[in-house]
Amino acid sequence: MPRSPRSTPKIMQHAVVLRKAMTPAERKLWAHLRNDQLGLNFRRQHAIGNYIVDFYCPRVGLVIELDGSQHLEQEEYDQQRTSYFKAQGCRMLRFWNSDVMKDINAVLVAILQAINEHEELRNASD
Repeated sequence: MPRSPRSTPKIMQHAVVLRKAMTPAERKLWAHLRNDQLGLNFRRQHAIGNYIVDFYCPRVGLVIELDGSQHLEQEEYDQQRTSYFKAQGCRMLRFWNSDVMKDINAVLVAILQAINEHEELRNASD
């Protein structure tokens, strides 16, 4: 049985455009996530349904979003996105761009902690 597409062609095309126009904070975090540096594969500007997330780790279902000042004005939209991802079984982490730029190590520790918590829960259910 063929798998249903995870998104529309239009959304997928937009994700390609976003990959080429990453923000400085996205580029900085991607430099630490790419090539399985944290032990897991991450995707950048990944389409899920009608949304594009900044980073996604399929193995643990972890969505990472980086927020700039524009997110102060779109709180309701961000809540809808978060609810959608949770309904898809994803966990979500949000960081401010300034946190990534000023203290990347703290951001990486939080990501590793979320990954470890997922692994612990998975091992407990086995």
